[in-house]
Amino acid sequence: MSVQAAANQDEWVHPDEIRAQFSRAMSAMYRAEVPLYGELLELVSQVNRQVLGEDRELAKQLELTGEIQRLDMERHGAIRLGSARELATMRRLFAVMGMSPVGYYDLSCAGVPVHSTAFRAIHEGSLQHSPFRVFTSLLRLELIENPGLRELAHSVLERRSIFTPRALALIERFEQAGGLDQTEAAEFVAQALETFRWHREAMVSAALYQQLSEQHRLIADVVAFKGPHINHLTPRTLDIDAVQAGMPRRGIDPKVIVEGPPARRCPILLRQTSFKALHEQVVFVEENGERALGSHSARFGEIEQRGAALTPKGRALYDRLLDNARQADGDYVSALTAQFADFPDDYDSLRRQGLAYFRYFASPAGLAAKACGELAGELEALLAAGHVCCEPLVYEDFLPVSAAGIFQSNLGDAARDSYAHSANQDAFERDLGAPVLDELALYAETQQCSLAQCAEQLGLAALLLD
Repeated sequence: MSVQAAANQDEWVHPDEIRAQFSRAMSAMYRAEVPLYGELLELVSQVNRQVLGEDRELAKQLELTGEIQRLDMERHGAIRLGSARELATMRRLFAVMGMSPVGYYDLSCAGVPVHSTAFRAIHEGSLQHSPFRVFTSLLRLELIENPGLRELAHSVLERRSIFTPRALALIERFEQAGGLDQTEAAEFVAQALETFRWHREAMVSAALYQQLSEQHRLIADVVAFKGPHINHLTPRTLDIDAVQAGMPRRGIDPKVIVEGPPARRCPILLRQTSFKALHEQVVFVEENGERALGSHSARFGEIEQRGAALTPKGRALYDRLLDNARQADGDYVSALTAQFADFPDDYDSLRRQGLAYFRYFASPAGLAAKACGELAGELEALLAAGHVCCEPLVYEDFLPVSAAGIFQSNLGDAARDSYAHSANQDAFERDLGAPVLDELALYAETQQCSLAQCAEQLGLAALLLD
């Protein structure tokens, strides 16, 4: 590296910080565009303060893992793209912010004609700095049954450009130089934000919008507008049921059920709910050039409660129990609760049975025992003696059935019930221009790294899971 290049590198803003700046700017923009979202943030903050005040053990756990420092940061947003070209460029844009595509999600089998990935940071330090991620869906035009309508949708999407010229130039600058300085980073955030902004004026006539909407309201949302407006942002709560109950008291209309697993002493994976999409005035452009007023609903506020990341064994059990509940007759919530009685609800069982991932820490007692030569032996003995402690790894990703449930509740009852199962990760990765990362491999790596660090601190050759 040349002296000049090294000097330039010293001036670069770290991608984690660019992501943090972008997350704050996105939140401010969305609160201004959807004031009800600000009310939701206040409710979540109130519930979190109450939970932390009443549950000191949980507060201690969050302090140990560092989660408490990022509790009040929005965890994710979501966008829907219309073409491979848009998806590939979006991957490059998120790379500037240190975000990689993690996981593949097929939502078509749950009635939503998209497949998706989550752009997020992948390293523990980066997640602590800013956990913001964007659930990014690509419309599957091949699932539009009407060939004529499919071609019309394709032609509309081909005409639009969702990125500003300056945003594209700054992406190229980042790729060529290896970074952005403070001025460039601030400009990049401002320019990138334009892609996610709401535009009242549609790109299509009212008649075409209606045709698209009748096929699927999500198709109309993707095709009819100038860009992939952010359709929701999501704060993290420590008690999603309290937020669900508190929304109506603040004049917020929630969806009927909380998506994901039922309430548990030891949360797993992800539970989500939302307030229903707002009806917003839009302007359609008619073929004669005239403007026609109409309405569109797509943007809402979501809340999430995150729990332990599950291993492949844990996910298999989760998927089986969820599928049983979805197929059961009668009340879904009751069936879900009954099914999940078979899922262990204490962290020790989750760990011993290999159902969840954990982060391991050398405790002060362990370090003292090392100094005295009184350290316990294998991992289980170290845990029993209090020489090593552990906490569950927080699930950083998504659940396709839950995502589809949120989408459907905000698209209206007229949305289709199902499409033929048509997952196609190869096609998605081809359009993306890169493979998606395996989220389970990332959790396994984090767990193993924590064990290796424990072993090093305690002067042991290795610590192995049973």
